[in-house]
Amino acid sequence: MTYIVPVISGKGGVGKSTIAVNLSIALAKQGRRVALIDSDFYGPSIPTLLGGGQVLPDSDGKLIPLEKNGLKYISIGFFLSSPDEPVIWRGPMFNKALSQMFNDVKWGDAEYFIVDMPPGTGDAQLSLAQHFQLSGAIVVTTPQELALVDVRKAINMMKKVNVPILGIVENMSAFIAPDGSRHEIFGSGGGQKLSEIFDVPLLTSIPIDPEIRVSGDRGEAIAASELGSGRVFHELARKVVEILAQKLEKASALKISN
Repeated sequence: MTYIVPVISGKGGVGKSTIAVNLSIALAKQGRRVALIDSDFYGPSIPTLLGGGQVLPDSDGKLIPLEKNGLKYISIGFFLSSPDEPVIWRGPMFNKALSQMFNDVKWGDAEYFIVDMPPGTGDAQLSLAQHFQLSGAIVVTTPQELALVDVRKAINMMKKVNVPILGIVENMSAFIAPDGSRHEIFGSGGGQKLSEIFDVPLLTSIPIDPEIRVSGDRGEAIAASELGSGRVFHELARKVVEILAQKLEKASALKISN
């Protein structure tokens, strides 16, 4: 069984790419066969978060993805002449590039395709939903109302194109000071509020943690270890696997009953 899981957000700056990368690494470290596709063509972050490299074709002409900690990954950022080069594409070019990332890359027998989506509701989200059978989306938000307004639009778009929501990840939920005190810099309860409104699970709340940022800036995903701050991503990965397995079991039961 192959699962395609887009990681979406209503707006930029909520840590969507960080969540996508660390979820992917955690799944791979737990023995899953995982492919990570950076489809945020207008602002690719994967080359920074995982480190860059040269993507070359094999003898059959298929591209060989980069690999780290057991995770195979690819990004449009690997094909730009400079990290500062903008990608100025219309919808059809995006559709073609997205299709090539799925079909023209040597992914092998990947079980889980995690897709880091651009923020918002546009051509990227529509194209992915129309051309691929999506298993369900993971929604990333921060607690404040400004982020919630936009993420509600993203969730409603997924519902309109019949993509189920696997759950919500509330990022930057609070800052835990060295003395153990909790500071809710961006407010509180936003993820739980969304969970209740849309009747979907709140998968996890991730605190503001300098170690997560520092590891990402170094190109070393913190989820490479299950210790310390990496633990929350491994717990998230286990929940995602469990939810997808339950969905598959439910779908199989419906087929049998029919």
